[in-house]
Amino acid sequence: MSILPSALARQPVAIIGDVMLDHFLIGRVDRISPEAPVPVVRYERDEYRLGGAANVAHNVTALGGIARLVGLVGDDEAASRLRQGLQSAGIAPAGLVTDAARPTTQKLRVVTSRNQQIARIDYETDAEPAAAVASRLTDAVATAARGARALVLSDYRKGVASRAVLAAAVAAARDAGAPLLVDPKVMQAEWYRGATLITPNHHEAALMTQMPVQTDDDARRAARVLHERTGASVIITRGDHGMWILDASSAAHVEATLPVATREVADVTGAGDTVIAVLALALAGGGSLLDAARLANLAAGLVVARFGPVAVTLDELAAAAERHDPMRRP
Repeated sequence: MSILPSALARQPVAIIGDVMLDHFLIGRVDRISPEAPVPVVRYERDEYRLGGAANVAHNVTALGGIARLVGLVGDDEAASRLRQGLQSAGIAPAGLVTDAARPTTQKLRVVTSRNQQIARIDYETDAEPAAAVASRLTDAVATAARGARALVLSDYRKGVASRAVLAAAVAAARDAGAPLLVDPKVMQAEWYRGATLITPNHHEAALMTQMPVQTDDDARRAARVLHERTGASVIITRGDHGMWILDASSAAHVEATLPVATREVADVTGAGDTVIAVLALALAGGGSLLDAARLANLAAGLVVARFGPVAVTLDELAAAAERHDPMRRP
């Protein structure tokens, strides 16, 4: 691996997208309700974590990078908690745009003390913001991108990644001479034309291409279709099958597969956020896409072994890199 984890430090990355507050209500279950066939949860505690684009920013900061976050929040308690969480993680909340007409996206999960999820309640809207709010978002994108070495668009279909914001991100990346990485959700792949790299998981890749993505050959075909529609390099994350990579950064396209970096999977929540954070920092640090993917794959292996969205530290990633498996070529 020609790029070391230490190259990720101090790289400025602009993160644009759907910020979320992950709220975990944790309790003990020892009986079923007499009122309905549901478990009774005896409350123990609440936990709050950064989610969505905010989790991408958290991972960038934990890895020693400089995160410049742009997102949309409501005028509510969840927004206050989100800002507090960002400040605790060393992330400036100045790029958050407030829209009093919408709630801050919040995922409330009811979880047992053994980390078993019982229910989830979503507070959100997926409507695009009004024109005046969208204009503030595009201004914030331009500000965050100045001097950035990479840009990330984290699209969870909660309204931020509108066509106007996408266009602003593409233009800002071009002006900054920086790669634009997109974690996509829209089925129309053409929306992301102008991106340097898109990172769908295998479910998203299947929806975007209307093709099955189960085998290496499936992933190869889907990645080629996505490249044709977007002009971007493609990394398809495939759960316990690792990653498929189509590197279109040179005339001779390179395709490769990476095996999964861990066999212990506790929770995949937030793994895609970690992957794109590491990819952005590694590319900002001068690494090739293949080397960036190797580091991101290792980081994903660390986070899926834990519960909920978490941030990988530079020391953890460096230790994992020392014991990594070599890349397999198809």
